[in-house]
Amino acid sequence: MDFITSGTIAAVKALYNTDISITDINLQQTRKEFEGDITIVTFPFTRLSKKSPEQTGTEIGDYLKNNVHDVSAFNVIKGFLNISISEEYWLAKFQSDISKGQFGTIPSNGKKVMVEYSSPNTNKPLHLGHVRNNLLGFSVAEILAATGFEVVKANLVNDRGIHICKSMLAWQKFGNGETPESANLKGDHLVGKYYVIFDKEYDIYIKVLLYFLDSDKIKGKLGTIDSAEREGVVLGYDRNDKTIEAFKETGFDVVHARDLIEKFEKGEADPESIKDTLILIPSAELSRARGGFHCMSMPLFRDSSD
Repeated sequence: MDFITSGTIAAVKALYNTDISITDINLQQTRKEFEGDITIVTFPFTRLSKKSPEQTGTEIGDYLKNNVHDVSAFNVIKGFLNISISEEYWLAKFQSDISKGQFGTIPSNGKKVMVEYSSPNTNKPLHLGHVRNNLLGFSVAEILAATGFEVVKANLVNDRGIHICKSMLAWQKFGNGETPESANLKGDHLVGKYYVIFDKEYDIYIKVLLYFLDSDKIKGKLGTIDSAEREGVVLGYDRNDKTIEAFKETGFDVVHARDLIEKFEKGEADPESIKDTLILIPSAELSRARGGFHCMSMPLFRDSSD
């Protein structure tokens, strides 16, 4: 701030009839607990003023406020003259700085970084959270670029994993050709709808296992089940028409798992009373998509281990 140093030189000359140089002036940033922007250390000038540091600071401060346009106020703390700069000065400086082409940036540091955002889940609708992530990701990328990094912005499109496979499979089995237009839904909402349907259908499968299998063996190990607690109860897939007919011919009842679970939950049937029954589960692909029982069915009869 040249106007502070030149003003101080002029103040010392006018007040104490002495010439000083820039090197005689000690400027510091004002400590945050005091009001002001720039602090002048007044101790070196007391030998010229023959006065205390406080008096010297007050005299120089008065001169600067009355003769330097951009000095708006001052205060003296012992030997430190705290100068407040006018708002007009800061606004003018800001306008000048931002008009420069590379304002707020530093030269390249030769490093490259990637910022990946927001890569929304393809089987769920977009919402305000995605807007937030877009803004945050873009802002981080721009800040990194301004600080010298070469930034690659990445957004994973069509991020298809098991989640989208669930939606696709549920649509194939239960969608009946439904489209966003026929359902009057946005595309992402339709995908989300069948993601929910998958979980609902899969829950039926799990409930049947919980009713009829040893629960200690199915916790976290659905793919390794190889025994059942009940004789005469069979789990089968609903696509095996010949198997279904064969069971009917031998006197077995055939019921879909969905209907059976509903009866259990309404109290219309009891798992303990189920016998000579083929329980139909959604087809093999649907069950296997989340670690199903891999064409395993419960044994019709079990020999005693004794």
